[in-house]
Amino acid sequence: MRIGELAELAGVSTRAIRHYHHLGLLPEPRRLANGYRAYGLRDAVTLARVRRLTELGLGLDEVRDVLADDAGRELREVLEELDTDLARQEEALRARRERLAALLRRADEDGLPAESPVSEELAALFAATARTADELPGPPSPLVAKDRELLALLETGAPPEARDRMYEALRSMTAAPGGSGRVHEAYALLDALADAAPDDPRVDGAARAITACVPPEVVTGLPDAARDPHPALLAALLADFAPAQAEALRRAFRALAEGDA
Repeated sequence: MRIGELAELAGVSTRAIRHYHHLGLLPEPRRLANGYRAYGLRDAVTLARVRRLTELGLGLDEVRDVLADDAGRELREVLEELDTDLARQEEALRARRERLAALLRRADEDGLPAESPVSEELAALFAATARTADELPGPPSPLVAKDRELLALLETGAPPEARDRMYEALRSMTAAPGGSGRVHEAYALLDALADAAPDDPRVDGAARAITACVPPEVVTGLPDAARDPHPALLAALLADFAPAQAEALRRAFRALAEGDA
């Protein structure tokens, strides 16, 4: 058989056959006087087995190991490993579908936040704070969006136990008596610094208002990146604010880190 005939018989491409030759999965056949490869029935049987193994999900290196073991012992071991891996994939797929279902429920109930996808816990916190903000006087602060983006960033990079602590800390902060009012005041003071200089006397007041919003137990509940930000992270965060706002945040972070809140 010519290579095209072999490819048609086994249901693969001629390119795949040449690749299998290169990897040593399929031995090079004898060549005719004109230089063409001449394949036999054994080549077709081997090629068909390669295809069946790859369709099961085996990698080509694993297929090579199986083909090298005539007794078939290697095949059972590889198939057991493949089954275990497929079970992990099924579990991961189930978890992803559950998360998608939660996002769809949230979309129907409260709508999805602009930062989506975020966890259901963080989306619920966003929805709760948005409802609270609607009850407070004045327009919403433009800095709310920055805070939400930062929380989504922290959630993405934090390990599961740190995320759980963060959710609990944020819930306790918003549920504390007068907590919503303090947050609203801090936002208003920061908004007033949008066009101010870093040495504006109002910066201290804004910094104190920020620290007043964050009880000590909330600080300890936040991920490390929020409690003690890396200098590069802190610089990137502050660069996203106006100079006076950044200075107020810098002073607030320092006070929280030193336990002066």
